[in-house]
Amino acid sequence: MNSRNVDVADLVSRAQAGEARSVARLITLVETESDHLHEVSAALAPLVGKAHVVGLTGSPGVGKSTTTSALVSELRARGRRVGVLAVDPTSPFSGGALLGDRVRMQEHATDPDVYIRSMASRGHLGGLSWATPHAIRVLDAAGCDVVLLETVGVGQSEVEVAGLADTTVVLLAPGMGDGIQAAKAGILEIGDVFCVNKADRDGATTTRRELRTMLSMSDRHDGWKRPIDLTVATEGTGIPELVDHLEEHAAHLRASGQWATRRTSRLRREIQAIALDQVRRRFVLDGGDELDALAARAFGGQIDPFSAAKELLEGLE
Repeated sequence: MNSRNVDVADLVSRAQAGEARSVARLITLVETESDHLHEVSAALAPLVGKAHVVGLTGSPGVGKSTTTSALVSELRARGRRVGVLAVDPTSPFSGGALLGDRVRMQEHATDPDVYIRSMASRGHLGGLSWATPHAIRVLDAAGCDVVLLETVGVGQSEVEVAGLADTTVVLLAPGMGDGIQAAKAGILEIGDVFCVNKADRDGATTTRRELRTMLSMSDRHDGWKRPIDLTVATEGTGIPELVDHLEEHAAHLRASGQWATRRTSRLRREIQAIALDQVRRRFVLDGGDELDALAARAFGGQIDPFSAAKELLEGLE
């Protein structure tokens, strides 16, 4: 796609009408950080805010993709329009998503009211792509009632998803040591709904009991009693109850005022990230030679790093 010849207003209009190709092109524009990124963001701003963003996280092997697919089926049965963003780990060699070529959730591929997109993490420290919040806005503007955000489930992505989602679902599985891992990773604090998947295995009820005990000891006071669902995603067992809890949590957020609070906090972090990125770009574009010179002076003991940083900042003003 030639990003120089893009009619952003027309693309947004077509995306609003549900044209999948226009949705795909808009996400590509934000994912590749094209010259039209700011224009796309401005065009989407008045059109977003309606979709319920649900993050799914958990260790590899708990069945996130299968659960996501089962959730799509249940949401479609309830008449919801659904978008899915599956963030895959990025190859350190090619920069592409390692799983990006895999066909996800084929049973939904022909449904015009389901949009599925695999995105590369592109080396972002938390595992979630820098473009993810922009892609969420595209799907929101395109009329998705629910946007499911599936993380890679490694490193900081398990926690970072809470910064982008209205409701965070933490998936565990019996016999995988997830209870201990959850306590270590701070998952207990970020989870709004917990799901013990593969509940047909031995130890599912034990895992739920241990999880309930840990939740009772966690210090979180938002008026929401966090449910723990038992599911077998491959069979759809427990999925309707899980969706019920997702919808109940969205209603709780709106009634308590936390919906606006969470989204304002999310935008605050995003604005800060964009500003810091612009500063970083200015350093690269404007401070390259000066930065090299300052580093050489610091190496020679002629200046300390704090003084060097101050001098560099003054040079960029």
